[in-house]
Amino acid sequence: MSAPLHIQGLGAGYRDRAILQGLDLAPLPAGQVVSLVGPNGAGKSTLLRAVAGLIPASGSARLGDVELNALSIGERARHVAYMPQTLPQDVALTVLETVIAALEASPLDGPPRGAAEAAMAVLERVGAAELAGRRLDRLSGGQRQIAALAQAMARQPRVLLLDEPTSALDLRHQLEVLTLARDYARERAAVVVMVLHDLQAAARASDHVVVLAQGRLRVEGPPAQAITPQVLADVWRVRARVEPCARGQLQVMVDAVL
Repeated sequence: MSAPLHIQGLGAGYRDRAILQGLDLAPLPAGQVVSLVGPNGAGKSTLLRAVAGLIPASGSARLGDVELNALSIGERARHVAYMPQTLPQDVALTVLETVIAALEASPLDGPPRGAAEAAMAVLERVGAAELAGRRLDRLSGGQRQIAALAQAMARQPRVLLLDEPTSALDLRHQLEVLTLARDYARERAAVVVMVLHDLQAAARASDHVVVLAQGRLRVEGPPAQAITPQVLADVWRVRARVEPCARGQLQVMVDAVL
């Protein structure tokens, strides 16, 4: 069952430091990819962690009629999966074992296959079948990101949260991950929310872009409305040109620091 994600009056932070304060977003529809962009410290990762239930949050994060903030971590894990920026480097389990663990942590009423077979199917989907037998602590940063994506997708969540999923990847794998995110949203009628720093990638891969600065919403909407020279000047303090290429994709060219 597909349902939009509603963020209303959301507040979150760390210890005595508030990062997000009363954040309201337009409903994020199922079947779409949403990119969170903004300067360092804008609250992008904090927003993902709050929706995932990894840090205390006030206000409402609601998936359809389900108030996520009222659920236990285990209950929320049946709806939401979070991919961190990096996986721990000291985990001696194989990639296959970590994906199986993700499946078993949140059992699904899904296809009657064994956990190992289901885990291998996900690894094949993300192009990482050759990593199945390798230990996580012996992978490169980019390989660990792909393994983390497999863990998150394995649970077939209705909300998939990706924190800088392309930061350690080369160009080909960046495109593959963004394509996987878009396909997952469409095929599963899921809400995919990802943090990106590359504005061109955000424009290319997203249906909706949310620009945050200092824990507050600055602008949101389709890429062409949210990524403009004026927004780059106001939020990032740079002079830039935003122009469509021959194929209609937005290109961002930064000329100077303001």
